[in-house]
Amino acid sequence: MIRDACLFPVARLAVVAGLLLPAAGLAQATTATPEAGVAMQAVPHVSPADDRDFRVLTLDNGLTALLVSDPEADKAAASLNVDVGSAQDPADLAGLAHFLEHMLFLGTEPYPAADAYQGYLSRHGGQHNAYTATQDTNYFFSVEPDALAGALDRFSRFFIDPLFNADRLESERQVVHSEYMARKRDAARRHHDVLDQLLNPEHPANDFSVGSRDTLADRPEGEPGLRERVIDFYERHYDANVMHLAVVAPQPLDELEALITEDFAAVPDRGLTRPEITVPLADHARLPAAAEHRSLRDSRRLTFYFPVPDPLQAYRLKPVTYLANLLGHEGEGSLLEALREAGWADGLSAGLDRSDGRHALLSVDISLTPAGADQLDRIQASLFAAIDLIRRQGLEPWRYDEQARLAEQEFRFQQHGAPMREAMRLATNLSRYPVEDVSYALYRMDGFDAERIDTWLAALRPDNMLRLYSGPEVTGERTTPWFDVPWTPVSPDAGDAEPLAGLSLPLPNPYIAGDLTLLDGQDEAPVRRIDTPAFDFWQMRDASFDTPRVEWRFSLQHPAAGRDARQAALARLLAGWLQDSLNEALYPARLAGHRFEAYAHARGITLSFSGWRDRQGLLIDRVLEQLREGEIEDADVARVRHRLHREWRNAPQDALYRQADRTLAETLIRPQWPTEALLAASRDLDAATLKAFRESFLAELHLEAMAVGNQTVEAATREARTVAEALAPRLPAAAIPDLTPLQAEAGLPALTPDTSRDEFLVMRYLQGPDRSLANQARLAVLGRLLETPFYQRLRTEEQLGYVVNAGYRPLLDAPGIGLLVQSPSTDSATIQARIDAFLGDFAERLEALEERDLAPYRQAVHDDLLTRDTGLAERTNRLWRALAMDDTGFDRRERLAERVLAVTPDTLREIWPRLVDGGVVHITHDPGDDASDVMALKAELPPLPDGES
Repeated sequence: MIRDACLFPVARLAVVAGLLLPAAGLAQATTATPEAGVAMQAVPHVSPADDRDFRVLTLDNGLTALLVSDPEADKAAASLNVDVGSAQDPADLAGLAHFLEHMLFLGTEPYPAADAYQGYLSRHGGQHNAYTATQDTNYFFSVEPDALAGALDRFSRFFIDPLFNADRLESERQVVHSEYMARKRDAARRHHDVLDQLLNPEHPANDFSVGSRDTLADRPEGEPGLRERVIDFYERHYDANVMHLAVVAPQPLDELEALITEDFAAVPDRGLTRPEITVPLADHARLPAAAEHRSLRDSRRLTFYFPVPDPLQAYRLKPVTYLANLLGHEGEGSLLEALREAGWADGLSAGLDRSDGRHALLSVDISLTPAGADQLDRIQASLFAAIDLIRRQGLEPWRYDEQARLAEQEFRFQQHGAPMREAMRLATNLSRYPVEDVSYALYRMDGFDAERIDTWLAALRPDNMLRLYSGPEVTGERTTPWFDVPWTPVSPDAGDAEPLAGLSLPLPNPYIAGDLTLLDGQDEAPVRRIDTPAFDFWQMRDASFDTPRVEWRFSLQHPAAGRDARQAALARLLAGWLQDSLNEALYPARLAGHRFEAYAHARGITLSFSGWRDRQGLLIDRVLEQLREGEIEDADVARVRHRLHREWRNAPQDALYRQADRTLAETLIRPQWPTEALLAASRDLDAATLKAFRESFLAELHLEAMAVGNQTVEAATREARTVAEALAPRLPAAAIPDLTPLQAEAGLPALTPDTSRDEFLVMRYLQGPDRSLANQARLAVLGRLLETPFYQRLRTEEQLGYVVNAGYRPLLDAPGIGLLVQSPSTDSATIQARIDAFLGDFAERLEALEERDLAPYRQAVHDDLLTRDTGLAERTNRLWRALAMDDTGFDRRERLAERVLAVTPDTLREIWPRLVDGGVVHITHDPGDDASDVMALKAELPPLPDGES
């Protein structure tokens, strides 16, 4: 696998492996006279299908802004990227950049209240967040378009006159420490903590970046205090010249420009530039090197790192993308195929891991089986055999041209995402690439240059290697300083280990689409094209995204699929086998833009196909052939069973709040099987058992299908009939049991997840009295009212933990409100008491609620329900979910949105006592608690009433 291109950095800058071509057009730009103090710049190259208007400005203070006017956007969004991150932390204050990011949210001179920004966004259907990376800090939000002016005004003040409230210093330090504690068991951070020990200790990115109570402790007497150091860091590193702003909104460009110039002209100009890092990432005197470390999860990984030049300056040529494509290939003859056939691995990816503008790490990451953990030297020898094969035969123009052709297709029919994600992508790219390439850079491939590619290929040598293995069996002689990871240096020498045989390079891709014609035809909603007792087919012709793609979903439903844990596990095993057994054969299709996924659920198995209309039928036919007639081998079943068991065994290691969500669903939905039940029921499953299950499963099917995209009625119906003939469904829909939301009864005891985490948690779930649209609407509005005050009080003021949230949390169509706190140190009884106090005060607020106060929250919920689809897959998934809920009119969200507008303060006051005194589910955890027997506790729960809709 080639790791996907990063749209924006996270904790570490990840791989840039995107593809693109020079077939871009110039963005549309309106002609306007620049505002005083504004310089106009060139507009970016964009996809020919992108008809939005663009404008790039540079204010007098040096701030660069990219404005995107999208009349169809139903949200406005902004993202501001600052060219400073944790690499600029002072040596004595690790985590200062991250701490500063937190502090900026807690009040400015015009808006001193700590919740002024968040509260405004919540009232106007918005959301917000920020992240600190190695060399970047990014702040972003989305909001209702008519509230953009107020949001930008509040947002801009972060960078003009923040208060750095002294009375919030300690509480936010505790929040940062809670974040650190919540991430101490994160596998990626543990891995990088060990990697830091092998890299150059002088490099500023190879250090602790989150921050903690200790690293952010009060300064010794006589030294500037923490607040003074925060202000000093802000003034040294925050400056208009290193800020890049992107705004995506439906307003015209002139209106957006006026807002930006008014709000951001006062950002200080201190004459700064992006800090450069000249120290190498790796100390070449210490190479080669290797280490092993303990994994907390049942997971074994082997990662090879090679220090290379940062390919950022060669982005027009994509040399690392070219090599990652060959190293990460999963098709026939690939390194992964050889490792899979040997029983040593079940996954492999290649790409860029860290980069700082000058230096980077090219990595090859391999997911191992237990048998593979005993063959590290032979795996290393096989990797260098694959690299040698690329040196001898892999640098060929036709391979580059094929990648460029695929890039051209992706860029030509690029679908822009939700406004906030778009703003984040553009702001980050604006800080890295020339203006004309902010949309184009990750795809651009200007031409094959063997010499340039060889610059990076030459670095893939045994003497320039870092090797890192992680597994649960490692004991470790040392412990890392920040994440307490046991680790041991080991020899990197593979000796005379023998590489695996049979490696070869990919052949030309047979799945590349040729017919990219855009067809006419648009339906307002899916239309039932085939209606039989055993098979329903719905199709929606959709040309609105200007792409010749089609999304297919086939739900293969069986009456016993969720009957017990064993049947559920077999359905997962069959879906996993189907996808796994086609990995090598269909990997070229994946590279060509076709996607296939098989996943099991309570009613059976869904086959999902996404991609170009042309040649999609070949993919569907191949999958059906394999499902019906493919040979089920013992080794294949063992590999998939191992992967499923690994996932289920690792479930207790998941983030505690996610485990609470899972426990809630397992309790209040029937059928729903806990992971421990699936694990116990699947231990003896083998190839013979799976063959028998396949036969019985395919013999009694009900089939539902949907196609959405750029396809004629005739072609879609013909394909659907072909699938139905192959699967021969025979059961009516009535034979398939429904998923049923259950009613939480008053006597239900507190539930405890099956977890190995050592944090504290409380989730309180207030279940609605029935499934009616009226009560769904009321709880959705109540959830919005609760969001900000719950967060502000329990997280910001009372410092109970890093993960704190409240809001509407439906299960299927059963309405509910969830209030959650995950804490590193506060016990569940204390958290429960704080939630009780909050709910008591909220009841008083509800009593005083007036219509004018409720109106913006109600409107925000209404507008969120009707948010437009930003891509074909997103639209298909929404319609597919509607069909699963028996919404054959595909208008439930519109009907619910109407009910939301009918919610009044009186209706909220009427339902509130029924929520807090009625069906309440308590999910709690204190370290050492025993897990609840969810299946026994839910056995007698009745269905939640339908109510009147």
